[in-house]
Amino acid sequence: MRNVEFISHGQRCAAWHLSGAESAHDAGRGRRPCVVMAHGLGGTRDSGLLPFAEAFAGAGIDVLVFDYRGFGDSAGTPRQLVSYRRHRQDFAAAIEFARTLDGVDPERVAIWGTSYGGGHALAVAARDKRIAAVVAQVAAVDGVATLRSAIHANGLGFMLQANVAGLRDLTRALTRRPPLLVPIVGPPGSLAAMNSADAVTGMRAFAGPTWRNEFAARELLAIPLNRPIATARRLHCPVLLQIGENDAVTPPAVIERLARRIGDSAEIRRYPVGHFDVYVEPWLTPNINDQVTFLRTHLTPTTADPVETP
Repeated sequence: MRNVEFISHGQRCAAWHLSGAESAHDAGRGRRPCVVMAHGLGGTRDSGLLPFAEAFAGAGIDVLVFDYRGFGDSAGTPRQLVSYRRHRQDFAAAIEFARTLDGVDPERVAIWGTSYGGGHALAVAARDKRIAAVVAQVAAVDGVATLRSAIHANGLGFMLQANVAGLRDLTRALTRRPPLLVPIVGPPGSLAAMNSADAVTGMRAFAGPTWRNEFAARELLAIPLNRPIATARRLHCPVLLQIGENDAVTPPAVIERLARRIGDSAEIRRYPVGHFDVYVEPWLTPNINDQVTFLRTHLTPTTADPVETP
């Protein structure tokens, strides 16, 4: 694993590049497939992503794991600004960078996203017709459904508090003051992006040293606008959708609806878990195994593909 960096909209994004081990299906072809990975809402690359990346590299797939602008080791201000638009720009920049990496086949690049990042992966793949496959783990795919779920769980008073905080933060942005920060995870009823009963213990089970439990409150206003489900019919590549049947953060029924919109190219795997259980044992290993199987199936060159010669 080596530290690398790329530029997204003039700012430096920090990343890890893991080279895939030589595998039988790529032997002699000279180039390997690559998976581009990033976290969810406020997540950093050191928070539970490395086991996935190492498994993919062990299966002969290169991996690029990056931090969004304003998070972790990446540059960018304001810090802790969760913006689905900026995150998708960063994903697109990371994909273009991955296609230039030594040994990578630019036509066999897949995207991996989790939670909020799972929605980003789907939206980016809907625009980039060269993407070979998508893994969307417990993905947030419909901000309107997320809003309805939050109101049901927390009441209208919670939404009023969230809107007030978001507007206060927008005012601070307009007057060039530092963001108003609110928690990413918190106990039930608290003003946090994720306040399910398992949110705090679940996130802290795999949170890395650069992760901070805070983000700019203005994104609370934008969550309903983030609707990757609206672009589902534009997806052209195989998609693995992983659903936590007890997920209190990303409603399983919404991901099922997304799968129906995608059609035959969607593969679904269901697990009897909550939103945060997919990152830790005992479900981490079967989760990773399903992802490796999917990626090897769809990133393996066919016998019709040309073989590069020295």
